[in-house]
Amino acid sequence: MSDAAVGGARRTGEAGGWRPAASLETLRRRAALAAAVRAFFAAREVLEVETPLLAAATTPETHLVSFEARDPAAGAGAAPRYLQTSPELHMKRLLAAGSGPIYQLARVARGGERGRLHNPEFTLLEWYRPGWDHHRLMDEVEALVGELLAGTGAEPAPGSAPRLTYRQLFKRHAGIDPGAASIADLDATIRAAGISPPELPADDRDARLALLLTHVIEPLLPAGLLFVHDFPASQASLARVGRDADGREVAERFELYADGVELANGFHELTDAAVQRRRFEAELADRRRRGLPQVPMAERFLAALEAGLPTSSGVALGFDRLVMRAVGAEHIDDVLAFPGDRA
Repeated sequence: MSDAAVGGARRTGEAGGWRPAASLETLRRRAALAAAVRAFFAAREVLEVETPLLAAATTPETHLVSFEARDPAAGAGAAPRYLQTSPELHMKRLLAAGSGPIYQLARVARGGERGRLHNPEFTLLEWYRPGWDHHRLMDEVEALVGELLAGTGAEPAPGSAPRLTYRQLFKRHAGIDPGAASIADLDATIRAAGISPPELPADDRDARLALLLTHVIEPLLPAGLLFVHDFPASQASLARVGRDADGREVAERFELYADGVELANGFHELTDAAVQRRRFEAELADRRRRGLPQVPMAERFLAALEAGLPTSSGVALGFDRLVMRAVGAEHIDDVLAFPGDRA
């Protein structure tokens, strides 16, 4: 029986048991991959850092659910702390302080995420390269993935990962231009695909595009690695907005897919504090409209931007999903010692 099969048997046969979900051999391979990550960045003189898991603020993005925590010793009126969904805000504060290139294998937590590819607590490999744009960072992401997967049978050939723009992706696999399509066109495409979506706000283009991406396009993606870049400007999040070859505004960001599964998300980082504050304010307003909990403004992060974040690019890579690919696992539980159901 393979390592992944052993882990799967434990996951299905011992629900709630004390034993780890992953096999010990898988955990050894996971540790070896973490060591390989550190060797990769040490050879490139990228500094390993640690940032808080528990902090006073968190991202206001509506699609991310942050866990709240309260210190019993602080009293009933004390403000909550938040388990970080990503180390991004703190790592950028280090960049603004002059750290130079940095990385970390960070433990993070996100609410409402559980399934074959999701666990509420997971590991992100996140790193930042001052002076680089997102295209140069894609080269390094591909080099890292190729090195970590070497000898597993899942490794890509060097420089083989194709790169498509978001627009090319939608035209190829959904038959629409995501920038030119109207809301009615997007709704018609959703219906034609046989999707029964939840009720969507009448003017929410991005929700419709996300639905088509996950339900129509991702199942059609080819085997191997694929980079998608130049996202709609409305999906910039913490990325810069630039222009594509046709002069259209696009978010300078990318995602890496492995066999149709999202593996990494990278940005050419926004450095303008005023623009970032406006984006956060818009996210908070959207949270109010949706009836979602309000979170504090990340003032220390914004102060770092005001002090001067160097031009840089950064990426977050799902380390657990990379381990899954390396060992041939089908479920994230098979590469975790104690997933949510056993924690």
